[in-house]
Amino acid sequence: MISKRRRQVGRTPFGIATICIALVAMLTVSLFASFAEAQERVQRRTLFQMLFGGLTRERPTYADRDYYPEQPRPKRQRQPQQRQKGQGQQKQKPKVADTPAPAPVVVEKAPDAKKVLVVGDFVAGSLGDGLKTAFEMTPGITIETRANGSSGLVREDYFNWPGTLPGYVGDVKPSVIIISLGANDRQQMQIGSTKEKFRSDLWTEEYRKRVNALAALARKEKLPVLWVGMPPFQSAAMTADMVTFNGIYREEIEKVGGQFVDIWDGFVDEGGKFVLTGSDINGQQVRLRGADGVNLTKAGKRKLAFYVEKDIRRLLGDAAATDKNVPGADELKDLVVTAPLGNEDIVKTQPIGLTDPALDGAASLLGSAAPDKGNGKSPRDLLVGKGDVAAAPAGRVDDFRLSKPNTVISNPVIRN
Repeated sequence: MISKRRRQVGRTPFGIATICIALVAMLTVSLFASFAEAQERVQRRTLFQMLFGGLTRERPTYADRDYYPEQPRPKRQRQPQQRQKGQGQQKQKPKVADTPAPAPVVVEKAPDAKKVLVVGDFVAGSLGDGLKTAFEMTPGITIETRANGSSGLVREDYFNWPGTLPGYVGDVKPSVIIISLGANDRQQMQIGSTKEKFRSDLWTEEYRKRVNALAALARKEKLPVLWVGMPPFQSAAMTADMVTFNGIYREEIEKVGGQFVDIWDGFVDEGGKFVLTGSDINGQQVRLRGADGVNLTKAGKRKLAFYVEKDIRRLLGDAAATDKNVPGADELKDLVVTAPLGNEDIVKTQPIGLTDPALDGAASLLGSAAPDKGNGKSPRDLLVGKGDVAAAPAGRVDDFRLSKPNTVISNPVIRN
């Protein structure tokens, strides 16, 4: 009976509505419970996260922004990370205010300084730069360079040295003239109405005449003339031609009373081959020539001037002395040896023999007799030639004579 009644209640409209209301209520409660659980759920942290950090708790969010306003987060200033030294980056050092470099010492030239005139092609220009560096601390010598880099003795239509040199000498009024030419003369020459090939017999003969004419023109005022030879170059053919040119320069300048300065050994190795890198004037290995194998570096120019500097100092004498007011001049050696004046008396003494000084009235040195005259043969010669063995002095370790002088050895005193 009871089961039948339940079936009837479930089938009535009132029973179906009651069941639906219960289901809706259960569903609503479950949704609110799941939402609250989702809001309050806290994710558990693992042991790794507890030890090493991570997975921070999130801030709860609220629907009512007006009641719970979101606080602005403070902005963090990002600090520059310091790189470790092991990663190829060193720790940055604090910047120090740049100190101005000391000004170079400039030595003023004396009003009566003697002038050296350097003429020629680009090698002469390099020589002039090196000589200016060499004599920058010498107030008595001034270097005047008059060079044309592309000039020579072959192309007189481009630059005529015999016609230009007298003007340079008149303007500068030098005490010494230095010539360096030839690097640009490896080309055909115009002789009259014909063009002669390089290094032919007629070409060589005419070139020799032009060298002699320029040297004689430089010596016209009876001035000292130095003709500086050509250095080797990277091109083997050009180097071979420079050897021939240097021979011509030496012969022709010496004919007119000038001097040839050979610089060849300063720019080759021990085998006589061209080098880009070599020793400077201080013996240090430096780059002497440019990448083209023709021009000279700053160290090469200074080395080139080194071969001419000593001749200039010798010719100019007192003017080459360094001024005492120049910083560091006290440590320099005097380069000039002055001759005594004519009114000074030079006292000459006769040489004194060691065996007869006659200083204290004695006839021999320290009262001893004159040394024994030797026969000119050493103990080795006597041993090899005649088999004579020189006797060892008495008491020496190699004195093996059977009859030795009697020696008295005192007995030691033994004390109790």
